[in-house]
Amino acid sequence: MHMLFRTLWHRFFVGGRGSRLGFSDVGRSRFRVWPTDLDILRHMNNGKYLSIMDVARYDLLQRNGIGELFEREGWYPVVVGQTISYRKSLNPWKRFWIESRILGFDEQAVYIEQRFVRPDAARRPEVYARAFVRGRILRRSGGVVPVTEIIEKSGARPEELVVPDEVLDWGRTTRLPSTRDTAPSEWE
Repeated sequence: MHMLFRTLWHRFFVGGRGSRLGFSDVGRSRFRVWPTDLDILRHMNNGKYLSIMDVARYDLLQRNGIGELFEREGWYPVVVGQTISYRKSLNPWKRFWIESRILGFDEQAVYIEQRFVRPDAARRPEVYARAFVRGRILRRSGGVVPVTEIIEKSGARPEELVVPDEVLDWGRTTRLPSTRDTAPSEWE
Protein backbone atom coordinates (compact mmCIF):
# COMPACT_ATOMS: atom_id res chain seq x y z
CA MET A 1 0.00 0.00 0.00
CA HIS A 2 2.88 2.35 0.79
CA MET A 3 4.19 2.04 -2.77
CA LEU A 4 0.76 2.81 -4.24
CA PHE A 5 0.70 6.02 -2.20
CA ARG A 6 4.28 6.82 -3.22
CA THR A 7 3.51 6.16 -6.90
CA LEU A 8 0.50 8.49 -6.79
CA TRP A 9 2.48 11.09 -4.84
CA HIS A 10 5.24 11.00 -7.43
CA ARG A 11 2.82 11.06 -10.36
CA PHE A 12 0.74 14.02 -9.20
CA PHE A 13 3.06 16.09 -7.00
CA VAL A 14 6.68 15.37 -7.92
CA GLY A 15 6.96 13.67 -11.30
CA GLY A 16 5.26 14.41 -14.54
CA ARG A 17 6.71 17.90 -14.65
CA GLY A 18 9.69 16.90 -16.72
CA SER A 19 9.99 17.52 -20.41
CA ARG A 20 8.98 15.02 -23.06
CA LEU A 21 11.71 12.42 -23.65
CA GLY A 22 12.82 10.50 -26.71
CA PHE A 23 12.84 6.71 -26.62
CA SER A 24 16.56 6.50 -25.81
CA ASP A 25 16.83 9.58 -23.57
CA VAL A 26 17.77 9.42 -19.89
CA GLY A 27 14.85 10.15 -17.57
CA ARG A 28 15.57 11.70 -14.17
CA SER A 29 13.05 11.18 -11.38
CA ARG A 30 13.44 13.02 -8.07
CA PHE A 31 12.87 11.33 -4.70
CA ARG A 32 13.57 11.69 -1.00
CA VAL A 33 14.29 8.94 1.53
CA TRP A 34 11.15 8.64 3.67
CA PRO A 35 11.06 7.08 7.16
CA THR A 36 9.03 4.18 5.72
CA ASP A 37 11.99 3.39 3.41
CA LEU A 38 14.38 2.65 6.29
CA ASP A 39 15.56 -0.62 7.74
CA ILE A 40 16.81 -1.31 11.26
CA LEU A 41 20.20 0.20 10.37
CA ARG A 42 18.46 3.52 9.58
CA HIS A 43 19.32 3.66 5.89
CA MET A 44 17.16 2.84 2.87
CA ASN A 45 16.29 -0.85 2.83
CA ASN A 46 17.66 -2.80 -0.13
CA GLY A 47 14.15 -3.91 -1.17
CA LYS A 48 12.95 -0.29 -1.28
CA TYR A 49 15.47 0.46 -4.01
CA LEU A 50 13.69 -2.05 -6.25
CA SER A 51 10.25 -0.65 -5.40
CA ILE A 52 11.28 2.94 -6.04
CA MET A 53 12.85 1.86 -9.34
CA ASP A 54 9.31 0.82 -10.39
CA VAL A 55 8.09 4.37 -9.81
CA ALA A 56 11.00 5.82 -11.83
CA ARG A 57 10.34 3.39 -14.72
CA TYR A 58 6.69 4.43 -14.71
CA ASP A 59 7.80 8.07 -14.92
CA LEU A 60 10.16 7.25 -17.82
CA LEU A 61 7.41 5.45 -19.76
CA GLN A 62 4.96 8.31 -19.25
CA ARG A 63 7.46 10.95 -20.36
CA ASN A 64 8.74 9.12 -23.44
CA GLY A 65 5.25 8.28 -24.73
CA ILE A 66 5.50 4.52 -24.29
CA GLY A 67 2.82 4.63 -21.59
CA GLU A 68 0.34 5.94 -24.18
CA LEU A 69 1.32 3.14 -26.57
CA PHE A 70 0.84 0.53 -23.84
CA GLU A 71 -2.59 1.94 -22.99
CA ARG A 72 -3.68 2.05 -26.64
CA GLU A 73 -2.44 -1.49 -27.39
CA GLY A 74 -3.57 -3.06 -24.12
CA TRP A 75 0.01 -3.91 -23.09
CA TYR A 76 1.78 -3.82 -19.75
CA PRO A 77 5.40 -4.34 -18.65
CA VAL A 78 6.59 -6.96 -16.16
CA VAL A 79 10.03 -7.39 -14.64
CA VAL A 80 11.49 -10.83 -15.36
CA GLY A 81 14.94 -10.17 -13.94
CA GLN A 82 16.88 -7.47 -12.18
CA THR A 83 20.22 -7.05 -10.50
CA ILE A 84 21.46 -4.17 -8.41
CA SER A 85 24.81 -3.18 -6.93
CA TYR A 86 25.03 -0.82 -3.96
CA ARG A 87 27.88 1.62 -3.46
CA LYS A 88 26.79 4.09 -0.77
CA SER A 89 23.86 4.27 1.64
CA LEU A 90 20.90 6.60 1.22
CA ASN A 91 20.04 8.04 4.63
CA PRO A 92 16.82 9.53 6.08
CA TRP A 93 15.39 12.56 4.34
CA LYS A 94 18.21 12.73 1.77
CA ARG A 95 17.21 13.82 -1.71
CA PHE A 96 18.28 11.67 -4.64
CA TRP A 97 17.25 11.02 -8.18
CA ILE A 98 17.03 7.95 -10.34
CA GLU A 99 18.37 8.08 -13.86
CA SER A 100 16.57 5.57 -16.10
CA ARG A 101 17.42 4.68 -19.68
CA ILE A 102 16.23 2.03 -22.10
CA LEU A 103 19.35 0.20 -23.23
CA GLY A 104 17.79 -1.96 -25.93
CA PHE A 105 16.48 -5.43 -26.65
CA ASP A 106 17.35 -9.08 -27.03
CA GLU A 107 15.08 -11.54 -28.81
CA GLN A 108 12.67 -11.66 -25.83
CA ALA A 109 13.01 -8.64 -23.62
CA VAL A 110 13.72 -4.96 -23.05
CA TYR A 111 16.71 -3.89 -20.93
CA ILE A 112 16.76 -0.78 -18.76
CA GLU A 113 19.58 0.68 -16.68
CA GLN A 114 18.74 2.66 -13.55
CA ARG A 115 21.10 4.63 -11.32
CA PHE A 116 20.54 6.13 -7.87
CA VAL A 117 22.37 9.47 -7.87
CA ARG A 118 23.19 12.23 -5.37
CA PRO A 119 25.53 15.20 -5.69
CA ASP A 120 29.04 14.78 -4.26
CA ALA A 121 30.90 17.46 -2.25
CA ALA A 122 31.65 19.35 -5.48
CA ARG A 123 27.97 19.03 -6.48
CA ARG A 124 28.75 16.59 -9.32
CA PRO A 125 26.37 13.65 -9.82
CA GLU A 126 27.62 10.57 -7.97
CA VAL A 127 26.25 7.02 -8.38
CA TYR A 128 25.07 5.42 -5.13
CA ALA A 129 23.61 2.27 -6.71
CA ARG A 130 23.15 0.88 -10.21
CA ALA A 131 20.64 -1.66 -11.49
CA PHE A 132 19.84 -3.49 -14.70
CA VAL A 133 16.26 -4.57 -15.37
CA ARG A 134 15.08 -7.14 -17.91
CA GLY A 135 11.40 -6.75 -18.75
CA ARG A 136 8.82 -8.40 -20.95
CA ILE A 137 5.74 -6.75 -22.39
CA LEU A 138 2.49 -8.67 -22.00
CA ARG A 139 -0.96 -8.26 -23.53
CA ARG A 140 -3.89 -7.72 -21.19
CA SER A 141 -5.78 -10.17 -23.42
CA GLY A 142 -3.04 -12.76 -22.79
CA GLY A 143 0.34 -13.59 -24.24
CA VAL A 144 3.67 -11.90 -24.76
CA VAL A 145 4.20 -9.02 -27.18
CA PRO A 146 7.05 -9.92 -29.56
CA VAL A 147 10.04 -7.58 -29.43
CA THR A 148 9.69 -6.95 -33.17
CA GLU A 149 6.16 -5.59 -32.60
CA ILE A 150 7.36 -3.40 -29.72
CA ILE A 151 10.09 -1.94 -31.92
CA GLU A 152 7.73 -1.38 -34.84
CA LYS A 153 4.95 0.31 -32.87
CA SER A 154 7.20 2.33 -30.54
CA GLY A 155 9.38 3.76 -33.27
CA ALA A 156 12.49 2.57 -31.42
CA ARG A 157 15.65 2.40 -33.48
CA PRO A 158 17.55 -0.66 -32.26
CA GLU A 159 20.70 0.51 -34.05
CA GLU A 160 20.80 3.51 -31.69
CA LEU A 161 20.42 1.32 -28.59
CA VAL A 162 23.26 -0.81 -27.29
CA VAL A 163 22.88 -3.34 -24.51
CA PRO A 164 26.36 -4.10 -23.13
CA ASP A 165 27.45 -7.70 -23.76
CA GLU A 166 27.83 -8.40 -20.04
CA VAL A 167 24.20 -7.34 -19.47
CA LEU A 168 23.01 -9.60 -22.31
CA ASP A 169 25.07 -12.45 -20.81
CA TRP A 170 23.47 -11.81 -17.41
CA GLY A 171 20.02 -11.88 -19.07
CA ARG A 172 20.75 -15.22 -20.77
CA THR A 173 22.29 -16.93 -17.75
CA THR A 174 19.61 -15.91 -15.25
CA ARG A 175 16.51 -16.77 -17.32
CA LEU A 176 14.02 -19.16 -15.83
CA PRO A 177 12.04 -21.64 -17.95
CA SER A 178 8.91 -20.47 -19.73
CA THR A 179 5.68 -20.61 -17.74
CA ARG A 180 4.57 -23.30 -20.21
CA ASP A 181 7.47 -25.54 -19.12
CA THR A 182 8.03 -27.26 -15.80
CA ALA A 183 10.44 -25.73 -13.32
CA PRO A 184 11.04 -28.28 -10.55
CA SER A 185 12.88 -27.13 -7.44
CA GLU A 186 15.75 -29.58 -7.24
CA TRP A 187 18.90 -28.73 -5.31
CA GLU A 188 22.17 -30.15 -6.57
